[in-house]
Amino acid sequence: MSGHNKWSQIKHQKEISDKKKSKLFSKILNTISIFAREDSNPQFNIQLRSAIQKAKDANIPQDNIERAIRRASDPSQVLEELIFEAYSENGTAMIIEAISNNRNRTVAEIKKIISDYNGKWAESGSVLWAFEKKQSAGEKSWQAKFIGNLKIEESAHLQKFIGALLDHQDVQDVFTNAELSET
Repeated sequence: MSGHNKWSQIKHQKEISDKKKSKLFSKILNTISIFAREDSNPQFNIQLRSAIQKAKDANIPQDNIERAIRRASDPSQVLEELIFEAYSENGTAMIIEAISNNRNRTVAEIKKIISDYNGKWAESGSVLWAFEKKQSAGEKSWQAKFIGNLKIEESAHLQKFIGALLDHQDVQDVFTNAELSET
C-alpha cells in the first residue's frame, strides 16, 4: 500500500507548502525588482521599503532580497509591470496587475484563465475609468468608483475566478468593483 505511510503524507504536504511559498516568494521578489528600478535605496523609496518589509515578514532570505534589488539594474533581466482589464461572467469589472519577463506568455495565460471562467477580455481603458488609483504607505491599489452587489452564488464563482488569477505566477493583485450581496 504505497503512499499510505506517514512519511509520504508529510512529503506530499511539504510539496504543497513549498509550492505556495515559492510562488509567494517569486511575487514579492518581482515586486522588489520593479520598485528598485526607480531607486534602489529603501531609505528614499517608500514602495521598495514596504516591499522589503513584506519580504522579511514572509521570511524571505536577505540574500534573495538583495539579489532582487540588483536584478533591477541588470539590462538582461527585463521585468515589466502589466495591467489587464476584464469583466467577469456577471459583468463585474476587474483590474489584474502582473509583473512578467515575457509579456506574450503572460497575456496568453491570463486570457486563458479569463476564458475558463466565462469572463471577457476588455480593451484598454474600458475598465480603468471605473476605478481610482490610490496610494498610501508605499502600497498602491485601485478603488472602485461604483460598487456592484452580487448574489452569494455569483460571489462564490467570482472568488474562484480571482483565486485562479492569483494562482498565476505573474499576477500580483486583482481588483474588482464587486461586493457580496446577502440575497
